Amino acid sequence: MSSEKSPSSSEEQPQVAPSTGCLAIFKGIFGNASNGSTSQSKEQTYSEKNAQAYREMISTSSSSLPPAYEALQQEMSQLRVNGSSDIKLSDLWENNEFAKTVHHAIEAVSAELREISLKYDALPGIGHACGHNLIAISGVATAIGIKAVIEKFHLAAQVKLLGTPAEELEGGKIVMLNKGAFENLDVCMMLHGANTDVIYTNFLALDTVEVEFFGKASHASASPWEGINALDAAVLTYTNIGLMRQQMRPDQRVHGIIKDGGKAANIIPDYTKSVYTVRSPKYSEVEVLKKRVEAIFKGAAAATGCRVALKWGSPYMDILTNDPLARKFEHFMNAQGLKYAPKQEQQSKVSGSTDMGNVTYALPGIHPMFNILNLEGKDDNSMGLHTSAFASAASQPTGHIATLRAAKGLAMTGVECILDDEFLDSVKKDFESTK
Repeated sequence: MSSEKSPSSSEEQPQVAPSTGCLAIFKGIFGNASNGSTSQSKEQTYSEKNAQAYREMISTSSSSLPPAYEALQQEMSQLRVNGSSDIKLSDLWENNEFAKTVHHAIEAVSAELREISLKYDALPGIGHACGHNLIAISGVATAIGIKAVIEKFHLAAQVKLLGTPAEELEGGKIVMLNKGAFENLDVCMMLHGANTDVIYTNFLALDTVEVEFFGKASHASASPWEGINALDAAVLTYTNIGLMRQQMRPDQRVHGIIKDGGKAANIIPDYTKSVYTVRSPKYSEVEVLKKRVEAIFKGAAAATGCRVALKWGSPYMDILTNDPLARKFEHFMNAQGLKYAPKQEQQSKVSGSTDMGNVTYALPGIHPMFNILNLEGKDDNSMGLHTSAFASAASQPTGHIATLRAAKGLAMTGVECILDDEFLDSVKKDFESTK
């Protein structure tokens, strides 16, 4: 649900441009990471005394943020978000020593890291109408909060901040997943701005296809009968997909554009290119829907005498929301005064797609959406994602406050994964039972 990369705004200092941020946590020192390492000394683990003190402080408050997170709150309260939705470089670099981690996370994107700037992929024409500026801020803020708690309580764990570009069209997380960026991790979490507050997101699986029709050019007035019209094939495809929607389920989608419809009105087009996206709640259903649209492509080619070529992209999987992680995040957001609709109602609110779905098939994860339009938990259907109004809202103070509030909830959830082995076991068991 993000956007394409925008060019760097600085000629002197090239900027690294992650479009979205994932928080990954692993407890290799405890032997809980998938590398199976368990031969660490007692000195490398947190003390039972600190653990008990931590749990006691957690239980002392239910109406406000747990006092145990004083270190987290103090660190996160120092973050400075300006009107351009930037977190100051010093917050990330000087105080939290993330240089090596961030450089490692973004090596696949940039050969040389000089500066971190949270100005990254934006939608063509309307800017940050998917709020990726806030996603990146939330990821950095969450990592800073978790790190503060790790250091104060001497917890034997690590947190990774992964910059994940090109979610909107290229599936950056899928590329990074295939390259091993998510290996040996216990959980992965991220946040996304919206016009509603949702934990149990109903992201659809999808696949995208590039459709090319090849015909024969001729003069559109002097000898049109000698041509084979590739635009006719593209129009037939577009029309027949529209007719097919009558027999599609309400939760399925097929939509597309004609990117190249010809070069001149007086030439019978010998080539056209279209792009279509097929979506459904489960990828197994996408595969069935793909066969139906492929029949339309081939039928249009046969009817016009054209040749057709199809190029399918990397599929986006539906998202597997880990229930223990989701309930823990809800608990910490409730402590900040935010209440959520019932699970089933939440699942009916969002129907986009994300490459985070592929990550949740590889390891436990959640992808909560947080309302950037108000702080009272009131849905605002007048201003949805991918609109200019939402792009404007993504730079406003309310959105910044909502971002840091959600980041606190995610940071606390991450700390629970580190401290509570039983909780982490429940997270992993839920993942194994649902994938």
